[in-house]
Amino acid sequence: MGVTDLPDDYRPSEDEPFMNDRQREYFRRKLLDWKDEILRSSRETLDNLQDSEQHPDLTDRASSETDRALELRARDRQRKLIAKIDAALERIEDGTYGYCEETGEPIGVKRLDARPIATLSVEAQERHEKREKIYRDE
Repeated sequence: MGVTDLPDDYRPSEDEPFMNDRQREYFRRKLLDWKDEILRSSRETLDNLQDSEQHPDLTDRASSETDRALELRARDRQRKLIAKIDAALERIEDGTYGYCEETGEPIGVKRLDARPIATLSVEAQERHEKREKIYRDE
């Protein structure tokens, strides 16, 4: 079976070799679909921003400006997420996808399925968050 023949119901499992061709293709498609979804949403946001009109009523105008600020913040988050998705796609191409950037150990299929842009194993992520909390609390 070629990689392009990946069945629609395929789900990676811990029972198969980690980051085999099927798993890499599965995650590549998952990331591309996620990116397409974000770009569609982003286009809708842009359309909404362009369609916004000036309201003569001060309350309506304030509400509209708040909505616009929220949409711009969401758009910025989407832009950052797309950069992370693109980085994950590059890691698929260079063979480093799915491995913890801190320890080099496999991140795990379940974690990647839940968060396909993950770069750290659960353990390394927890250590990272503890360090962040310590610095934030100082």
